[in-house]
Order: sequence, then structure tokens, then C-alpha cells
Amino acid sequence: MWFEEAVFYQIYPLGFCGAPFENDGVPASRILKVLDWIPHMKKLGINAIYFSPVFESDTHGYNTRDYGLIDTRLGTNEDFKKVVDELHKEGIKVVLDGVFNHVGRGFWAFKDVQEKKWDSQYKDWFHLSFEGNSHYNDGFWYEGWEGNYDLVKLNLRNWAVIDHILDKVGFWIDYFDIDGLRLDVAYCLDHEFLRRLREFTDSKKNEFLLLGEVLHGEYGRMLNDMHLHSLTNYQCYKGIYSSFNSANMFEIMHSLMRLFGPEDWTVCRGAHLLSFADNHDVTRIASILSDERNLPLVYTLVFTMPGIPCVYYGSEWGTKARKEEGDPALRACFEKPEWNDVATHVSKLAEIKKNSKALNYGGIRIVVLNNKQCIFERRCDNERIMVAINMDDNPFTAHFDAGCGRAKELLSGNMHDFGGGSTLQPKSSEIWLMEN
Repeated sequence: MWFEEAVFYQIYPLGFCGAPFENDGVPASRILKVLDWIPHMKKLGINAIYFSPVFESDTHGYNTRDYGLIDTRLGTNEDFKKVVDELHKEGIKVVLDGVFNHVGRGFWAFKDVQEKKWDSQYKDWFHLSFEGNSHYNDGFWYEGWEGNYDLVKLNLRNWAVIDHILDKVGFWIDYFDIDGLRLDVAYCLDHEFLRRLREFTDSKKNEFLLLGEVLHGEYGRMLNDMHLHSLTNYQCYKGIYSSFNSANMFEIMHSLMRLFGPEDWTVCRGAHLLSFADNHDVTRIASILSDERNLPLVYTLVFTMPGIPCVYYGSEWGTKARKEEGDPALRACFEKPEWNDVATHVSKLAEIKKNSKALNYGGIRIVVLNNKQCIFERRCDNERIMVAINMDDNPFTAHFDAGCGRAKELLSGNMHDFGGGSTLQPKSSEIWLMEN
């Protein structure tokens, strides 16, 4: 499928476009700002974009009011269709956030229950009881997602709810021509609902991607049982930055081998999970690294490990923000994109990744592993690539059997000779295309 060779760019539209946090109901075509960033995305090597919530919501996008309308603060349905059309013209696939576990208190069906109580035909769309009361004194109790009562949990075992969601997803595919969904808190979603969603989207559009947000769990089992094509690789997320901060490459290599290695017990061999260094929910990678010089090395790892690399807007030039500063800090509005050495490095990695069968489909084998260095191999059919990372402040020379005498170093374009050992410069990474 197309996503197996994709390089994703994530945008959180409400922050990216500088929309007010509270939905003020004032129409503004802010989403058209994305059009101005298309040249930057093309230069970066992006061929797929994941938009965090774009539909009408109370505040942050994850408390939906109407699945059929683009958020007023972002513009109209016609505005967003224009954005999708222009992205498609540039060869960029579009994936939207599907927030189906819960809705906002402003969701039209919930407001009907607030008004009509027991007489509402939508009362069974939610998990509620008229024998209690809510924190908002609604006259009934309802289940909020993880105790957050501004997020009203939907009853995904109600056929009318499922039919409503599928109807809206069908509209998104027919009108906007989207290419996939990232399913918010997929680990909470009813598996029968996921089965129906997969059947429906498969019937609507060929190679339509369903990507589930998963924070923990048995990835291999969840891919099969949840009827999804891919999952977010949070299992490796922490190891990516932690390995560099603690000078312990064993940590991330252990996670990668457990997920994708050659052993029989490997959890996800052959799967394509979404790889990332940060996103809209966590501290920016440039802020969490104890040594910012490791930032290019982190991106080398994200782009060359098994999976689908995803870059969060702004992080490609090393912008900073910490989780404890609040969500608005993580979801910033930038006047225009920036370009520096880190962005250049990411753009080189994107082109290498997209054009490498080994990096898109190959397994992983560790060749050299120390606290501050690692060399691993990716292989598919006749293509063999080795990735070398040295986080030390000193040069490192590795002696190993490369299986050939020379390789092309893909980041620099130079030839690499394995005779006498392979020397890596301080704080550097290299990607070797091995000679057959």
C-alpha cells in the first residue's frame, strides 16, 4: 500500500492556523494557510500529511460538535476541499484524525439529550443514566473519556451511532477524497466498530489507510484483532530520545529487535508502524534532548528504522516547546516555515527513505552495538543498506565484516571503503548502500 513508502508531515490545524482556543463561531478561512506551506513540504520530501482534528468542535478539536463540518475557525468545507485538491496535485496523500471514541458537549445529539432528557431519541448514543447528575448539572450522569467530562463517550455498540459515523466517513471520502484516517485513542474503540469501519472504507476506496493511536499493548496482536493497517509506535518513541540522553543505544535497539527483528518471537516483523520523534501531545524533540547536537542523529534513526517516519511541523528546524508549558506551546502558529541544517538533513533522509526498498520493506539486523554507537542492516531482495550512528564526541572506528569492499554513502554521495575499518566522525551518522 502507498503508506508503506510514505514520509508523513503532521499538522495540528487549529494551532498551525492561529485559531482561537474557544470556538467563537466566527468564520475564517485559516486552513488555506496550508497552501502556502506546500513548497516547504515538497522541499522537505513529504508525500503524505496527517491533519489533527479539522471538524467543528468546542475547543481543541477532539471534542467534536459536527462530523460533517470543517471547524468554523478553520473555514468551510469548500476551503478544505481546495486544500486537499492542491495537496493531491503535488502527490501528497491526506489522512485525517478520526475522533470516534468521544464527542464534545456541544455535539448536536448530546445537546438534544440535554434539552429533552429521557424523551430524546439520541439518549442511547451515549453511556448515561438519569438516576444521577453530571458535573455540569445536566440532570443526568454520563461517562466521560478517562474522567474528562468535556469528552462525552459515544456508545459504539449502538447501530445508529455506527451508521452515523460511517455516513460521515463516506462523505469525507466522496467529497474531500481523503486517503486515510488516524484513529484517536484506538485502544479504546470497540473492535466490532473497527471491523465495520475497515469493511466500509475498504469498499469505498482502494488502499484507504486506517492508522490507530496506541500507547501500549501487544502490537502484533492489536494489528490483527483491531483490523487496522498500522499503529503509532509509542513503544519506540521513548527509546529514541532516551537512548541518546543516557548514551545507551542498547535501549532503542532492544525495542526495535523485539518488534521487527529476525527471531520467531518478533512481534511486528513486516509491519509498518508510524515512527516519530515528537507530536502534538509530547515535548518537542529539540527540547527533550540533553545535547541538541544529537538532533540530526535522532532523525537518521527515525527515518531508517522499520516503520513510516512522521515529522511534526516545526520540529524539522528544531523548534522547542515542553509539555509542561501547555498544549498551546506544543501546537504553535508559525508565521512561515524555516530552513536550516537540520531541515536539510531531514530532506535528504526523506528522499533516501522513499527510494529504498530495503528501508521501506526490509527487516533489521544489528551489526555493531555499543553504548554510544550502533550499526544496523536493512535488507530487501538485492538491496542492502547499513546505517551507522556515532553519538560520541570522539571519532569511532568499527571493524566488522561488511560482506563487500565498498558502499555508497547516501547522505553525502561519497564512496565508503571498508578496508581497515569504518571510521565515523563525532556526532555523525552515515547510510551505506552496499555493493553487491
